[in-house]
Amino acid sequence: MAHTMPISITYEETKLVVPTITTPHETKYLSEIDDQGSTRFHSHILIFYKYNSLMEGKDPAKIIKDGLSKTLVFYYPLAGRLIEGPNKKLMVNCNGEGVLFIEGDANVELEKLGESIKPPCPYLDLLLHNVPGSDGIIGSPLLLVQVTRFSCGGFAIGFRVNHTMMDAYGFKMFLHALSELIQGASTPSILPIWQRHLLSVTSLSPSITCTHNEFDEEIQSKIAWESIEDKLIQQSFFFGNKEIEAIKNQLSPYCGSTKFELLVAFLWKCRTIALDLHPEEIVRLTFFVSIRGKLQKYKLPSGYYGNAFISPATISKAGLLCSNSLTYAVELVKKLKYDMNEEYIKSLTNLMVIKGRPKLSKSWNFIVSDNRFVGFDEIDFGWGKPIFGGVSEKISLISIGIPINNEKGEKGILVAISLPPLAMEKFQKIVYNMNFKNVGTNIISKM
Repeated sequence: MAHTMPISITYEETKLVVPTITTPHETKYLSEIDDQGSTRFHSHILIFYKYNSLMEGKDPAKIIKDGLSKTLVFYYPLAGRLIEGPNKKLMVNCNGEGVLFIEGDANVELEKLGESIKPPCPYLDLLLHNVPGSDGIIGSPLLLVQVTRFSCGGFAIGFRVNHTMMDAYGFKMFLHALSELIQGASTPSILPIWQRHLLSVTSLSPSITCTHNEFDEEIQSKIAWESIEDKLIQQSFFFGNKEIEAIKNQLSPYCGSTKFELLVAFLWKCRTIALDLHPEEIVRLTFFVSIRGKLQKYKLPSGYYGNAFISPATISKAGLLCSNSLTYAVELVKKLKYDMNEEYIKSLTNLMVIKGRPKLSKSWNFIVSDNRFVGFDEIDFGWGKPIFGGVSEKISLISIGIPINNEKGEKGILVAISLPPLAMEKFQKIVYNMNFKNVGTNIISKM
C-alpha cells in the first residue's frame, strides 16, 4: 500500500443548490429495477483535475455550483426527496428542495497525493464530507457534491449519489449534461427521460417464472458469513495485458471468453479457495449486466437515466469450483451472461413486488460490476480531462472493475476485493503462485 500523506481540509458552510427556475412539483415512481433492496445505498465518485493555466482566476467551486443549478432544471427529480409507499415502493417527491453542495480548501498540492487518489482512496471521508443527517435513503438529499481546491490550483470533485435514482451510465449522462451547460450550452445534447414505467410491473397478477440464485440464501451460510462480515479488509489488484495473458494460458484451447469474463472467473475461483470453505458449500457469482440496447421489448430511449441492469447469479459447490480447471468457472460466467432474456427481466421485476424487494444474497457471493467503459475519466468541466475519475471504493460488497494506468503507465483493470485478513493473505499468495511468479509482475495495487 502507498504511504498515506496526512492532509486537512477547511470547509465552507454547506449550501443547498436548487434549479435556476421553478420546476414541476409532482410525485414520480421509481421502476422495479431502481427499487431493488440492493440499490438502497450511496455511490461515491471522485474526479481529480490538475491545475490548468488557461483557467487561471476561475473558481471551480463557483463554476460547478452554478452549473448544478442549470443542470437540475433538466434533472429536477434529483432536487427532490424519496418517500416510501405501500410494499416499500419508492417514489420521488419532486419538491425542488435541492442538492447539497460543499466547498473546501486542502493544505496540500494534488501531486503530493500520488497514486493514493485511486481506489481505495484513503481521503474519501475528507473529499466527500458527510453532512450530519444527510446520508439516509428516505427523506434525504439525493445528491451531495463537494469541490476541494488544492494549493497548487488543482481540485477534486466528489459526488455522493443515491443509487436508487440512477446507475453509472445514468450518472455519466448527468455529468455530461453538467459539463455541456458549464461550457455554454443552453440544453444538454441528450435530454433526460424519466419513463420508469418501462422497467416496472404491469401485470395485475405478477409471477416469478425464472430461477433467481442471486437472492437465495441458506440460513447456516448466512450465519457463517455474518460472523466474518465485520472483519473484512479491502485490497485492490491491478491486471494489465501481461497478467490477463497469464490467466488466459490456463484455459483450454477451445474456451473463448472476453477479458472481463476471464478475470471474473479467475478471481471467483481464487477467492473461493482463499475462504477455505467446505467442498459442499454453495458459492455464488453475481454479475451486473446492462440491459441498455440489448432487448427489443426493453429498448430504452437514449435519455433514460434510471437503473437499467440486472444481477443474475451462477452457483457452484465450492469443491467443484476449486478443483476444476479455470475453464469450468469461465463457462459458468459465460452462461450467466448469455442466459439474460426478456423473460428473466420480467420475472425479476415481478419478484421485487411479490417478495418485498429483497437484497442480494451476501453469503459466499462474489458480486462484480464492470465499470471499465462508463467514462468518468473523460468528463471535462473546462480544465481538460481528469487525471483520475471513478468510483472511489468498493461499494458495500460489490467489487467494481475500473480502467486505470498503474505506476508504470501500463493500462489495465483495477478490482477491489474484500476478505477477512487471513483469507486476504492466502488470496494474494494463490493469485501470485497460480499465475504470476514466472512473469515478473506485482498485481497488488500500490495505492
